[in-house]
Amino acid sequence: MIAPHISVIHSDICEQQRFEGYWALPHGVTLNSYFVHGEKTALIDLTAAWSEAINLLKTQLAEIDDSKKIDYLILNHLEPDHTGFLPQFVKQNPDVEIIATAKGCAFVKDFIKAVGSCPSLKLREVKTGDTLSLGNTVLSFYEIPNVHWPETMCTFDALSGALFTCDAFGCYGKTGERIFDDEFSEKEHALYETEGLRYYATIMASFSSFVSKAIEKLQTEQLAIKTIAPSHGIIWRTQPEKIINRWKKYASYNTGGACEREICVICASMYGNTKKGAEAVVRGIKNADSSIKVIFMELPETDVSDVLAAAYRAAGIVIAAPTYEYKLFPAMAHVLDLFNRKHYVGKKALRIGSWGWVGGAKKEYDALSEPLKWEQLEQYEWQGILTQADEKALEAKGAELAAKIG
Repeated sequence: MIAPHISVIHSDICEQQRFEGYWALPHGVTLNSYFVHGEKTALIDLTAAWSEAINLLKTQLAEIDDSKKIDYLILNHLEPDHTGFLPQFVKQNPDVEIIATAKGCAFVKDFIKAVGSCPSLKLREVKTGDTLSLGNTVLSFYEIPNVHWPETMCTFDALSGALFTCDAFGCYGKTGERIFDDEFSEKEHALYETEGLRYYATIMASFSSFVSKAIEKLQTEQLAIKTIAPSHGIIWRTQPEKIINRWKKYASYNTGGACEREICVICASMYGNTKKGAEAVVRGIKNADSSIKVIFMELPETDVSDVLAAAYRAAGIVIAAPTYEYKLFPAMAHVLDLFNRKHYVGKKALRIGSWGWVGGAKKEYDALSEPLKWEQLEQYEWQGILTQADEKALEAKGAELAAKIG
């Protein structure tokens, strides 16, 4: 419970293998909805048919107060993990009024097609500054488009100071019976911070400029925020400013802000030759400046979401990949494609790699990395097994990259 009039409806999703059908969930994820009750009642955000989420929603709503009907369903964001249950929900609650942005209401009709389940469904479009009185409290709405879909908004409860943000300020990782930030140990918070960065890198990085604008907008509104209540992950009731500042930093990584003094070495090696070259680069980095953190990640063994998270915050990138059938090693080409989709701009970068009978990786790498506008060191390639001269040259490359990081 966030306040006497706000209950948390919480599901741990453990059996779902992928988020958005793609990103791994080794620690699961949560789905949070919120029930605000007064003279009128409102359910903030919904759920989908993941694991037992729908049954848990029904059970927890009944435990709160089985006698009260839901007057309003507030949809801050309409991605299917939050609206998969919507057609059935409105069929079971035909008098409910849905509150969403104009684009959100359009999604209810055209994307989710919930009107087919309830032809008399009531929809109310809201915009920034609009309010909804529940009698005992007033909810206000703030559009935060493209965080991370265009219809997204957040809802503020004036009485408790709770800001309901749906995907914004969320993270991967199930939380169990606990849900509030002050209920977790420092060690547990470290895991959720890691999962939070992975969540941001995979879900939000493309929209960092919009994240920054959303945070600025909310700060301009001077809301007395006491709790950040997302629909995935921890609810921040003790230190809401901590997650806000964390997201401000994340949003800065690919919008002109400073990245961390880290170098992410992403290595794909067919027979070990490119890996030995990458290890020589790492020696060069460490010999030049041992204070720079080096993260070494191998493809395809490392899940791509972990690669995205590590690379996103790092100031430096080493792409170590051989030529494969006249082109770049496929797993690395895929990672670079994702970097483009997520706008991983502004890195200091070095690409190295071996080749067998002929090269070709350089040409594809140049094409894939050009849109990223990285500050590129001259690439280094060699045929087959490294010589001592190759190793020394690669160590020098590592030292050169370290100097660029500063």
